[in-house]
Amino acid sequence: MEEKNRLSVIVPCKDEESCIEQFVKEVSLVCKNIPLEFVFVDDGSSDGTLREIKKLADGDGRVRYVSFSRNFGKEAALLAGLEHCTGEIAVTMDVDLQHRPQLLPEMYEAIVKEGYDCAAARRTDRKGEPAIRSWFARRFYSVMSRFSDVDLVDGSMDYRMMKRQVVDEILKLREANRFTKGIYQWVGFKTRWFEADNAERVSGTTKWSFAGLAAYSVRGIVAFSTAPLQLASVLGALFCIPTFGYIVYIVFKWAFFGEKAAGWPTLMCAVLMLGGLQLLVIGILGTYIAGIYRESKRRPVYIARECK
Repeated sequence: MEEKNRLSVIVPCKDEESCIEQFVKEVSLVCKNIPLEFVFVDDGSSDGTLREIKKLADGDGRVRYVSFSRNFGKEAALLAGLEHCTGEIAVTMDVDLQHRPQLLPEMYEAIVKEGYDCAAARRTDRKGEPAIRSWFARRFYSVMSRFSDVDLVDGSMDYRMMKRQVVDEILKLREANRFTKGIYQWVGFKTRWFEADNAERVSGTTKWSFAGLAAYSVRGIVAFSTAPLQLASVLGALFCIPTFGYIVYIVFKWAFFGEKAAGWPTLMCAVLMLGGLQLLVIGILGTYIAGIYRESKRRPVYIARECK
């Protein structure tokens, strides 16, 4: 393929065999005037996802794929797609069509004709999501924007189109503890944002549980913020001040009024309060140390079993 400004469509897949053919048809329909390359990343699917991808690849020269040796997660799949794409422009999308293909021509034009380096989609609403999940999501974006090195846009999605230069800069960041939304913002570049509805998936169910999203949020905070470490220091200082004051108070009462210090209840309250604080601080430190440990092993982010 030698077409100018070829668009590589990077599609992570995990048990999505029912969506793949329809996805290719819809993207091809709305991008009929854009030279395309599809790069599917099979993230250790247990159904017929890889079989469907291979079937398409046999009959369509635009379709390529990478198949992992096991499930490594969406972050690894996005990295693999960026590494294997060859287009001058790349876009990352979900295969279940929650990322509406109808936006692709506008995003492509923003890069090719309007001079933007990136075009990205953000949600205008969170209809269909549980209220508690939406509340935590908004708080996460607020915390990340306030206390981290990156300014995350509320509602930002993994639906993003980038020039080759942006892709190359992202690929230079080899950390194992990957939080791609933060990486997108960290590398910078001129970005145009598009508002998108929270569309229904064509089939299947979300692979993200609440616990999984919580762990993903912690990974993002650890990867781009040292605020929790600073918070641990502040909490230590704040608890030391009243503790020292209470010691002075007890000594004063004993020295001038002969009163004995309070007994077991006071002691237990102090021990439990300070013990809980210590465990909290150790937990925060442990989370960062675990991240350092994972990075120090220098394991590959993913292992490809086969690719085309």
